[in-house]
Amino acid sequence: MTDRGKALAPGTVVFHPDRGYGVLTMVNLMTGWVSVRFGDELRTLDLSLVSDSLQHADGAAILFRRQAPDFMPHGRLMAMVRVLHERGYERLYLYSWPKPSGMHWRWHLFCGQRDWVHRPLRPGWYGSGSDYMFNPVFGWGDAPGATDVELADAFARADPDGLAHARGRDLAHTRWFAETCELLLPNHAFSLGWDSVARVRRAMPDTVPVMAVRRGVAAYAGEAPDWPPGWVDGWAHHGYFRALRRTTQS
Repeated sequence: MTDRGKALAPGTVVFHPDRGYGVLTMVNLMTGWVSVRFGDELRTLDLSLVSDSLQHADGAAILFRRQAPDFMPHGRLMAMVRVLHERGYERLYLYSWPKPSGMHWRWHLFCGQRDWVHRPLRPGWYGSGSDYMFNPVFGWGDAPGATDVELADAFARADPDGLAHARGRDLAHTRWFAETCELLLPNHAFSLGWDSVARVRRAMPDTVPVMAVRRGVAAYAGEAPDWPPGWVDGWAHHGYFRALRRTTQS
């Protein structure tokens, strides 16, 4: 939508050129489809914000973006973490990995020590794409479509005590993260879980797996990022996977 100052949620009064005034009963901002009840009709009508010419009650047009929306939040999280690194919170880390089903990806922010295995779990600092695709907010007081700076501001306001633990220097990781953002954003993100299903043992790849953050994006064909600093040495089963990689390559 072009006017972020106007609310668009269930209960909002809208106007349609052919049907007149109605009330939104359901809004899906990820797909652009809404349900509207007009007048005293008992049944709702499903309309597209892209093509059905809906307006606000005062006549302002509701313009929905035509670009495919992010169905997973990892790209936005990467951009936010990069902003916070630039503000001095260099000990803030982003872990991301696929669910065992392979349908969605999880994400987990943590800070303090760079311990990828025994990372602390703080309320509100983790989530899944399966939730985000239907409700594209993180719960920090952020708005759908917020910029990376706005998202960083909202995160800092929501949990300043937790973020304080990220204050400090980690030059190696910050440099790796910035370079990875330059390679992948805005259409791709990294995944640190190449073997989330315990029953399937695969060799650890030489570079970090890359995933698309929205549908309709061409497969990533650029330079693949290296693993983050401390990743291999910090992995609980690094000895097994190192041996497996050597065996596979030989």
